[in-house]
Amino acid sequence: MTPPGAGAPSAAGVPPAAGTGAAAGAGPGPLERALRARRDAGRKLLVPYVTAGAVDDWVQVVRAVAAAGADAVEVGLPFSDPMIDGPTIQQASLTALRRGTTPQAALAELAGADVGVPLVVMTYYNLVFRAGERRFARTLADSGVAGAIVPDLPLEESAGWREEAGAAGVDTVLLVAPSTPDERARRICEACRGFVYGVGLMGVTGERSELAGTARQVARRLRAVTDLPVCVGVGVTTARQAAEICEDADGVVVGSALVRRLLDGGGPDAAAALVAGFRSAID
Repeated sequence: MTPPGAGAPSAAGVPPAAGTGAAAGAGPGPLERALRARRDAGRKLLVPYVTAGAVDDWVQVVRAVAAAGADAVEVGLPFSDPMIDGPTIQQASLTALRRGTTPQAALAELAGADVGVPLVVMTYYNLVFRAGERRFARTLADSGVAGAIVPDLPLEESAGWREEAGAAGVDTVLLVAPSTPDERARRICEACRGFVYGVGLMGVTGERSELAGTARQVARRLRAVTDLPVCVGVGVTTARQAAEICEDADGVVVGSALVRRLLDGGGPDAAAALVAGFRSAID
């Protein structure tokens, strides 16, 4: 068992800093420290998303996109009712479940990945609740995971999870929608660690030909109320759209476009090529 606060130093590439209070959930963990350092050095942040178990070589895909220029990699644990996800990621989740992927198996595979950038798990609260918040947080840390996104856990009910995650050295990334009032957005950012996830549009994830007008708006609103790295996702499909968002945001999350390439038969090399294109566009 990894001691509290000692999780994921190799995955994040940044050891836990002495005196940060991470063991008590009071300070940023390795995910936030790594992203802040890159942002403060003038780099735009790129966070690609991969569904665990959707393809045989998904861990190799994670390694490939990290090497291609990702600043962190978001790994989705497959779930039968992914409410924030549209058809592409729903298909990937169902494929992974039919292949027998479980949260435990996916995290066990991540434990040996050591990809050189922080890993962020995206999951739904049903899985956290079933395992127990403390056990789930410590399992993430033991697996080299530096951050967690639980999109269906509202701020008002998240204190217990955030405390356990912080004690394990796992940053809790929270989401802000275009419809979120400014005062609530401020409170979400105060509770958030790692980065704040700006949801680019009202709707589910998916590939879109045009960038929603709300994507840049939510980035500007968030940067006005927090010093956390602000990354915008949902509906970001092309490198051009990513570059446009990064005029206002600190970074971008790219999910469905990458997952679609994998479902269409692309492997680690194809995934790396896509991410390299996004990297070039936002630099």
